[in-house]
Amino acid sequence: MTRFKGTKQEVSALGAFVKLMRASESISSDVHRQLADSRLSVSQFGILEALYHLGPMCQKDIAGKILKSAGNITMVVDNLEKRDLVVREKSSVDRRIHRIRLTDKGNLLIAEIFPDHAKRIRERMAVLSTEELKELSRLLKKLKRP
Repeated sequence: MTRFKGTKQEVSALGAFVKLMRASESISSDVHRQLADSRLSVSQFGILEALYHLGPMCQKDIAGKILKSAGNITMVVDNLEKRDLVVREKSSVDRRIHRIRLTDKGNLLIAEIFPDHAKRIRERMAVLSTEELKELSRLLKKLKRP
């Protein structure tokens, strides 16, 4: 319930937005809690997970996948590289482009922690039926920008 005094539609939209953000923050906090054990930030985990499932990518593509700015990705990749979890490789086609790929150490780390991550997501989402999950996915897709 909001104390905002606007039109019915404004109050309804604000209330739904607040609920969406609270649910998102609550789930994200629970799901990402174990990352501290691996000394990873959410962004670092996101990059490792994207590379693990999608293979080597340029920083721009990684930024799009994990919804971060390209500038932020540079710093995060720098820190992952310092820990020998990823490596930058120059493109053979365009020397301006660096593809980021997992090192063996990075692959081992994400392979070790991802199953628990997926389990935490399953557990949090288990309060919804299969049909509710489909409906939630459909509704959230409508909110996404084209």
